[in-house]
Amino acid sequence: MLKDTYCGDLRAADAGRTVRLAGWVHRRRDHGGLIFIDLRDSHGIVQIVLSPDQAEAHEAAHRARTEWVLAVEGEVRPRSAATINPNIPTGEVEVVPARVEVLSEAQTPPFYINEPVEVDEQLRLRYRYLDLRRPEAGNIIRLRHEVVRYIRDFLSDRGFIEVETPTLIKSTPEGARDFLVPSRMRPGQFFALPQSPQILKELLMVAGVEKYFQLARCYRDEDFRANRVAEHTQLDLEMSFVDEADVMGLVEELYTGIAQRFGGGRPIASTPFPKLDYFDCMDRYGIDRPDLRYGLEVVNIADTVRRSEFKVFQDALANGGEIKAIRIPGQAGMTRREIDHLTETARSGGARGLAYIGFTGDELRSPIARFLSESEVNAIRTVTGANDGDMVVIVADQADVVAKSLYEVRDALGTSLGLKNQDQLSFAWVTGFPLLEWRPDEERWDATHNPFSGFREEDRHLLDTDPGKVIARQYDLTLNGSEVGGGSIRISNRADQERILAMMRHSPEQQRERFGVLLDALEFGAPPMGGVGMGIDRLMMSLVGTENIRDVIAFPKASSGTDPLMSAPSPVDDAQLRELGLRLIG
Repeated sequence: MLKDTYCGDLRAADAGRTVRLAGWVHRRRDHGGLIFIDLRDSHGIVQIVLSPDQAEAHEAAHRARTEWVLAVEGEVRPRSAATINPNIPTGEVEVVPARVEVLSEAQTPPFYINEPVEVDEQLRLRYRYLDLRRPEAGNIIRLRHEVVRYIRDFLSDRGFIEVETPTLIKSTPEGARDFLVPSRMRPGQFFALPQSPQILKELLMVAGVEKYFQLARCYRDEDFRANRVAEHTQLDLEMSFVDEADVMGLVEELYTGIAQRFGGGRPIASTPFPKLDYFDCMDRYGIDRPDLRYGLEVVNIADTVRRSEFKVFQDALANGGEIKAIRIPGQAGMTRREIDHLTETARSGGARGLAYIGFTGDELRSPIARFLSESEVNAIRTVTGANDGDMVVIVADQADVVAKSLYEVRDALGTSLGLKNQDQLSFAWVTGFPLLEWRPDEERWDATHNPFSGFREEDRHLLDTDPGKVIARQYDLTLNGSEVGGGSIRISNRADQERILAMMRHSPEQQRERFGVLLDALEFGAPPMGGVGMGIDRLMMSLVGTENIRDVIAFPKASSGTDPLMSAPSPVDDAQLRELGLRLIG
């Protein structure tokens, strides 16, 4: 056996033991006689000390360079008080080897592995197998394993059964684009990679499984973002004979446990998790996944300036728009550059500009002050709660533009003012979503989440008269301003499911073609059911405090959507295309 002990596991109690270690040279220091090697493996680092008296071992260590792979056999001994290293768990001991064997030599890595340095993302991902040797990267992957194991144990202990569902399924174009897989045995026909196992897990409930889960791989052919990639992992979960409180209660218990065990000692801001209404969120924060770690809430000031001479305000209200503001405490003295940056941020959300009023005490700091009466200014102060020294920023436009623009401004302020407390985990449930939204360009209704969500029974009559006011039995979980998952109580009868699909302009033929298996199953004694899909990658982002989802995935794609490691996507041979009955055009 080359190895019987992990480097990072040695402690003072191991002094006197003879151990066999194997790992990578993290650092090597040659002091002219004594050679010190920091040997690293997946559990950590321990110091190896070699003197010239150990001729063969000393010679092997003398040749070794960073990232060479060594096998070491020797005695663990305590370090002297003066040489103890309190910065590593093994800092009280060192190993004096009788034998050192070079198992593998290494070229000079393309970037430092033993030092935390900035490295171009393309280079890191091209050599991801080296990037993962860095303790800060490798530790994230190990933490992810522990979190997933905790989830599996938690659900198994509560009677859930893990079931793997297929990853070659039928394409049902809804929401994001599918990744298509051509069929060799059925030329001209295609499988799709699942965006979610939604239909399959409902079928499992009809099958009588009652409590199902899996760590599902899901695929969406979408543009990449800092928190979104084409393939991700989600905790997929479904239960029979439940309502919203049952599912939300289970998920809250699970995520509370995860946060307490793996959150690095960071407290949960509030338990039980706050429950927020969708419309209230949009009104107060401009988004349905608000970051509750800080205030800066959006306030409606339309009534205070309804008779203002400022044409931008007049035009917005005349066109059915809104006028909303954010009070920024203590920032009346913002620099011109800071104001310009906020203005550009507002424009990124669709606004034409950003009005502002700085309450400096003796006078107003504002380019729109001359259009406002004293009573209007006082009303703005009252409604926003502004004090001397505060800044108020304002957007006037259509409701969707105001919401998006002020959300972007609020989010930017949360970052620039240091309000996003990384030492806190702020969970919240958001409920009360509309079931449907109107698509004017397509002249049809569409599901705000998915077409399988149930709706409040008291809203049934609105399906005929005002579908946009029907409230879904949907619930989303947010964490520090990011949506980490969501789900719903499902439609569990064929008539209602067909009705919703029809409102989305699916013809009877399309319903049978795309959703026939589910519609048929709902006629064979389908139980009331509900579940969630919880993003493991986004959960990990919050746990480790990164803004980049690629940091928490072992082998991620680059932001361009390509795979620098495997050089994919790539052309395929003409013979492969012919075998599939495909021909490239253009």
